[in-house]
Amino acid sequence: MIFQGSLLWSATSGSPASWTTGSWKIDPSGITMIDEAGTTGSDFTGFAVPGFVDSHAHIGVGSDGPVGLEEQEVQARAQRNTGVLALRDCGAPVDNRWLDSRDDLPKLIRAGRHIARPKRYIRGMPIDCENLADLPDLVAEQAKRGDGWVKLVGDWIDRSNGVDSDLEPLWPTEVLVDAVAAAHENGAKVAVHSFAHATIDSLLEAGVDDIEHATGMDADQADEAARRGVLITPTLLQVELFKDFADQAGAKYPVYGATMSRMYDERREHFAMLREFGVTLVMGTDSGGYQEHGTIGKEFELWLDRGVSRLELIDVATWKSRIALNFEQLSPGASADLLIYREDPRTSGALDQPDHVVINGQLVYSRS
Repeated sequence: MIFQGSLLWSATSGSPASWTTGSWKIDPSGITMIDEAGTTGSDFTGFAVPGFVDSHAHIGVGSDGPVGLEEQEVQARAQRNTGVLALRDCGAPVDNRWLDSRDDLPKLIRAGRHIARPKRYIRGMPIDCENLADLPDLVAEQAKRGDGWVKLVGDWIDRSNGVDSDLEPLWPTEVLVDAVAAAHENGAKVAVHSFAHATIDSLLEAGVDDIEHATGMDADQADEAARRGVLITPTLLQVELFKDFADQAGAKYPVYGATMSRMYDERREHFAMLREFGVTLVMGTDSGGYQEHGTIGKEFELWLDRGVSRLELIDVATWKSRIALNFEQLSPGASADLLIYREDPRTSGALDQPDHVVINGQLVYSRS
């Protein structure tokens, strides 16, 4: 088929994308620009962007825990129909590799399972590391299970301290250093769940590649993360729940509750600080569990509410996150995974409601 109009196009793989007017041939072999003037006949006209990225998703996890194959497909379709065509499964306790056989669903890379200390994460989600010395071996094992990523839980509430319980790091720095080295030696990068301030210095020293949430990061740490090129997935939807977490802590865990309340109150300023220091932000919703799949539009609303322009938001959600996570962009010969809009998405309309969705050069969904 032929698309004619304005497309967010990269001249070469890995290069910045720009809005380009022309015509493109789209088929299962890839996408190719055929007419810069855009004068050929076409099957679709309008505006097109690379499929969105959700870099923090859990395909196979629902509000009550792990789900079966049928529900996994429902989750993948919910993501696809709202424009997400590239997903990083950031730790799931189920085998969702069957999705790789489907050419009508989003492309998926995996981070193996979460690795945590016993009783220091959501029950049933992680592999528990009983002995700190075992962490590098567990990381190496999950590196082989995943698609180039490993997921660690960096901090969590330590309830053993009673009313003084708060967010606490799970791993000593020297253990993290060895674990990250083990991941890198096995060809994987390391993403780490982190809410707490006390965890960030160790993560940076250990050389992790991606910090999820990063709500405890201060300005000096953000400056260092930017210098190192560490990815930050801010998951604004998840941070909106911090007030609920604080309320649930109640009188039983007042210190933890105060910590979560403070980060909730400072969430706007914190996101602005991350942008000010130029950290590499990637788009992610933390869907599966607390967040439903297919909610990237709500994540977009929060970014826009924080002062991000539609143009910048589209860039981050498409080609910038694709480069960061090594997904293909829309560039010569790349897989034709794109969203088509009748109206210009840079100026109006709901970004999570594309008129047409194309995966692998085939039309897989149209909005009625």
